Amino acid sequence: MSERTVLGKLWGVSLLWGCNYVASAYLLRDFSPILLSFTRLLVMSLFLISVALINQTMRRPTKREWGLLVLAGITGTLINQLFYFTGLEHSTAGNAALIIALSPIATTMLSRIFLKETVTSTKLAGAVLALVGVVCIVLYGGKSVGISKGDIYLLLAMLGMSVSLLFIRKLTIAMSSYEVTIYATVIGTLMMSPAVGFESIGGHSHLSHQPMAWVLLVCVAVIGQGLAGFWWNQGIAVVGASTSAMFMNIPPFIAIIVSHFVLGDPIRIAQIAGGILILAGVAITNMKRRAPQAVQLSLDSNR
Repeated sequence: MSERTVLGKLWGVSLLWGCNYVASAYLLRDFSPILLSFTRLLVMSLFLISVALINQTMRRPTKREWGLLVLAGITGTLINQLFYFTGLEHSTAGNAALIIALSPIATTMLSRIFLKETVTSTKLAGAVLALVGVVCIVLYGGKSVGISKGDIYLLLAMLGMSVSLLFIRKLTIAMSSYEVTIYATVIGTLMMSPAVGFESIGGHSHLSHQPMAWVLLVCVAVIGQGLAGFWWNQGIAVVGASTSAMFMNIPPFIAIIVSHFVLGDPIRIAQIAGGILILAGVAITNMKRRAPQAVQLSLDSNR
């Protein structure tokens, strides 16, 4: 596959991931957040299992790997998805995209704390810059000045994903990112089943009866997550992780623009300023180093 074709696919991934935030916010008009999250993950899990059965390349994890996969599923799928959709219900697609973009910074800081990885002054400067950007979005990026409940949930979703990457880094030493993605997604989906039950018992569960809403949901799960994930991995294999990682800077701004025209969300100066600070911080943090393999998985369960 030519480099030009792969770069075209990476642009496609950026567009799909940016639009996924908007599509998720749109679907929340017809689905309750937990049911939407579970249904989307269920469709994606079935898609990934089908691909695994066709390729027949999966191996059985060891006992230690099963433990890490369960932890990755709890943090990266269960916690991340529950807080992501609950937060998105009370925030905007643009804010969600920008806050989730902080994940590489959070992962770097958590790696320093728990994995004892070195944090250089450059990484620290990038982290501070990105945190200032998040403060701008959380305090001034909503309808009124102050902290939004939805943005707090989105921050927790981002932290869940960042913690999961610590387990993924350990898993990808012996397992492929392809195998980790499938196992962790399926495990997290199964763990979300009780949450769907509690939402239903509480009388908060509802789903759409519009066929087009279900078509959109399937497209988001299969194309926006499954197919885009495979394109993303192809990009890393052909042009490298550092080049591919630069495309992660595009989805937040696509989400802001598309949500403005599709959902009528206003484009706020605080969002633009905060987004620039976050993405500048991510770029500074990743200077002069190769992006970790875990970046392949950082966006599989979101958007």
